[in-house]
Amino acid sequence: MSPSRVHPASQPDWNNLAVLHRNTLPPRANFYIYNSAQDALTYDDTKSRIHSLSGTWKFNPAQNPFEAPEGFQDPAFSTAEWADITVPSMWQLNGHGRGPHYTNVNFPIPVDSPNVPFDENETGFYVSKFTVPEGLRDSQLRLRFEGVDAAFHVWVNGREVGYHQGSRNPSEFDVTGVVDTTGENTVAVRVYQYCDATYIEDQDQWRMSGIYRDVRLLFIQTALDSEYVNADLKVRVDVAGTGNLKVELYNTAKSTIVATATKSVSDGATEFSLPIENPSKWKAETPTLYNLVVSLDDSSFMSQRVGFRHVEMKDGLTKVNGQRIVLKGANRHEHHPKFGRSVPYEIMKQDLMIMKTHNINAIRTCHQPSDVRLYDLADELGFWVMDEADLECHGFESICAYPIAHHNTLISDNLTPKQATPPSHPRREPSPFRERQLLTRAEAAKWTSDNPDWTDTYVDRAIAMVRRDQPHPCVIIWSLGNEAFFGRNHVAMYEWIKTHDDSRPVH
Repeated sequence: MSPSRVHPASQPDWNNLAVLHRNTLPPRANFYIYNSAQDALTYDDTKSRIHSLSGTWKFNPAQNPFEAPEGFQDPAFSTAEWADITVPSMWQLNGHGRGPHYTNVNFPIPVDSPNVPFDENETGFYVSKFTVPEGLRDSQLRLRFEGVDAAFHVWVNGREVGYHQGSRNPSEFDVTGVVDTTGENTVAVRVYQYCDATYIEDQDQWRMSGIYRDVRLLFIQTALDSEYVNADLKVRVDVAGTGNLKVELYNTAKSTIVATATKSVSDGATEFSLPIENPSKWKAETPTLYNLVVSLDDSSFMSQRVGFRHVEMKDGLTKVNGQRIVLKGANRHEHHPKFGRSVPYEIMKQDLMIMKTHNINAIRTCHQPSDVRLYDLADELGFWVMDEADLECHGFESICAYPIAHHNTLISDNLTPKQATPPSHPRREPSPFRERQLLTRAEAAKWTSDNPDWTDTYVDRAIAMVRRDQPHPCVIIWSLGNEAFFGRNHVAMYEWIKTHDDSRPVH
């Protein structure tokens, strides 16, 4: 069929600051549901109630969203002439689009924040078929994308399920009433290279797009959403449903239950506090991990590794478990010359083993949250981690630098973020470098970081990072992003984080 070429009557989601998500479930810690405690303690997701949708999909590229193949989300639509593509991957590394594009400071699009181009916004259309395994047909169904760059809409069986933006953060949709549990199903995804969030994803990197992390169908008999704060061992579990909720802490060998507790629960949050006498402590040199199993009615089980450690800033030092630590760290940008951001697990693990060999003990996930498997490896192998929010917007500095560099005065009131060319002033001698830099960054912050229109977008990035990675003992510092100046929206991020996790410093 020919492209629809239909422009929207209203502002599209990917060009609308008021829309961050549609129909996504709240961010949560990463876990899977198992049929037994024994299976849960293996941490083997192939034994859990998940069905991987990664693999070979059908793919069709377009120059912009309005060149959509008409009706592509319909299960009856023929994709016979479409290309095959591996999910996860980046479409530019599969011979599609204009190829990878590297930028450092400058934005990859004309600056008209928060708007992005309508006509030059490469769009990828994905379609895949799946069936529900027979033993899992009575479950609640969740469709989870671990990472899509930069934004996407998704349909199941022709019905729009939702929208998400935030390239380095996962998204999850409830598709219980949409999936046919006895027949064939069609999932269709429209991925946009650019969205309004592109202005705060201006990291120094290769610009590539697509479904670059795994796609999974989760089967959940009762929804569990957990947050853990390591003190005695405090466990908060959000439950949808009723029944008897049990928590069991196993020793490092997974052979002995160290502590256990049970409560009757109904919809809502339940908290447990398990006093653990003199547990072995987690640190990068000796990453001792206990194993927590949470179960509901002895039928649904989830597991989480637990490390007992205490982080504090004291006496001008960073201390863990009361001892000063020395960070011998490296910036780790999630990139591979062949696979782009879809770094295979084996290569990821090899990188960390090489780092260990060279006595590197700390990782900064520059400049965005990494694949969740990176944190599992850091927990197990022993790395201190600074977890960085997906936030960078230094391109605005170059836009504001010209008028300040050539006029020894503050930018006049009539030079707004919409007006990127300098007003007419008599030429003056340049200000000293540091003065110009401070003035430039103060002006640059007005575009997004100190702009109240962007507050929800900034805080959303903090929420997604903290909710997913909070259980990991390796994470000892939260970072609010990279090269994004400073403004009220960083304060809002900080306040949200400290309200929900006061156990770590914020950078």
